[in-house]
Amino acid sequence: MKIIYWIATIALCAIMLYSAQMYFFNTDMVKSFFESFNYPSYIVIPLAVVKILGILAILTNKISWLKEWAYAGFFFDLVLASLAHYYAGHPIGMSVYAILLLIISYSIGKKIRP
Repeated sequence: MKIIYWIATIALCAIMLYSAQMYFFNTDMVKSFFESFNYPSYIVIPLAVVKILGILAILTNKISWLKEWAYAGFFFDLVLASLAHYYAGHPIGMSVYAILLLIISYSIGKKIRP
């Protein structure tokens, strides 16, 4: 179970890190995507910062309530991203797979990393 947990958790964090770096280094492109989804573009950089902080909260496992909020934030971010892409007519993307990884990481993590 620990191996499955760590594979899912590292993969989830890698997807979130990839997303955050896109927000930092391709800000104009990401802002245009946000605007096409009718999301405000001013949240791009703050969202990237929060993703980095969420990764740290999950991997360090120091403050349990903060880890719970990080998982919740990632869940809402991924659901909204999946819906935005779906309604824009895009194919299923990484956000759908990341939701599955998040569910695996969270549920197994509750058992092996209290």
